[in-house]
Amino acid sequence: MGLLNSFNQWKETRYQNHISTMKDQGKCPDCQGRGYTVYPYNEFAYFNSFECPSCHGSGHYTDWEEMQ
Repeated sequence: MGLLNSFNQWKETRYQNHISTMKDQGKCPDCQGRGYTVYPYNEFAYFNSFECPSCHGSGHYTDWEEMQ
C-alpha cells in the first residue's frame, strides 16, 4: 500500500502544481487557456473542438474557479 499511496501523493502534488501555474498565468487549467478542448483525431472519426465545459470557452482562470 505504501507504493500506491506514494503514487497518489505524487499525482496530487503534480495536479496542485499545475493549478498554481495556471493561476499565475490566469489560464484555465483544463484547456490551458485555449477555451476549447481538443480530442484526438484519426482517419475514421472527426470530432469538432468543443467549448471547454470548465471555463465556458473563455480560457480564464477566474471563470474556471467559479465553476469549482
